[in-house]
Amino acid sequence: NRLHATEVTSSSFRLLWPKLLAQDTGYYTLEYAPAAELARKRRQHVSGAHTSLVLSGLAPETTYEVALIPESNVHYFPPQTTRVTTLAEEISPVQVLISDSGPRSFHVSWAPVLDSVVSYQLLYGPLPGNSVKVLQVDGRHNSTVLEHLAPNTTYLVTVTAIYRSGKEKSLSAKACTQEGEEPL
Repeated sequence: NRLHATEVTSSSFRLLWPKLLAQDTGYYTLEYAPAAELARKRRQHVSGAHTSLVLSGLAPETTYEVALIPESNVHYFPPQTTRVTTLAEEISPVQVLISDSGPRSFHVSWAPVLDSVVSYQLLYGPLPGNSVKVLQVDGRHNSTVLEHLAPNTTYLVTVTAIYRSGKEKSLSAKACTQEGEEPL
């Protein structure tokens, strides 16, 4: 029955605590900061009637030190503390762009590029059809060229972001190769 967090996301969490004060017997001072940078402490005052609060605008994959200090004019209550770690930013590729299309290749790029991504996996194959090729791309890169394709063919390209956490998020796009052969 202490200060704890629920609804944790990559940029926010909800704090819950037991009812210690009432509206007229005081207020809470809430202090929080990234554990690695306690000098960046933020302070907020909360009415004594509250037993929960959402903190937002936080950094992803960051451990926060949180202290709830009951400020009562009736009783002394010791501060309650907890540590909460926000989740990794699990954003799927928001856009997949196809460009420089030729008879046997096209350029694929995607955004955004995130620090939490280890690698991207591209699955591509002609439509209709079930022959799919796989290409791994380092997480620091956001584009590649797909080659050795069939001319005048529609391809389905799926870009999957593979996160350090092991999670995966995907986005697909269709692309067409040009007609004819490229000049030698």
